[in-house]
Amino acid sequence: MAIKITDECINCGACEPECPNNAIYEGGVEWAIADGTTVKGSVTLMDGSTMDSDQRNSPISNDIYYIVPEKCTECQGFHEEPQCAAVCPVDCCIPDEMYHETVSELLAKKEKMHI
Repeated sequence: MAIKITDECINCGACEPECPNNAIYEGGVEWAIADGTTVKGSVTLMDGSTMDSDQRNSPISNDIYYIVPEKCTECQGFHEEPQCAAVCPVDCCIPDEMYHETVSELLAKKEKMHI
């Protein structure tokens, strides 16, 4: 399950540099799968659609920091716990109930992003 940032976010930015997958973006900033990863070319997303890894995508949020679910691995293979949640001063980094993934699926996602 990916992590999400709730509306309680105070925009402190503590989470962004902690993400090993570069899955966290400041509100209003476009994102791409290739940002901070080794992914190149066409990528299949969690919903089965495809996109180019360098494609710039609209921000998921314009007001607060946000996490791109396709890039979030809950820090599996890097840390014992999600680092965004560990450093968040207001505890607004929580599991995103819309994305259910097993540990093995999260590790496979990590391997695809960091070859």
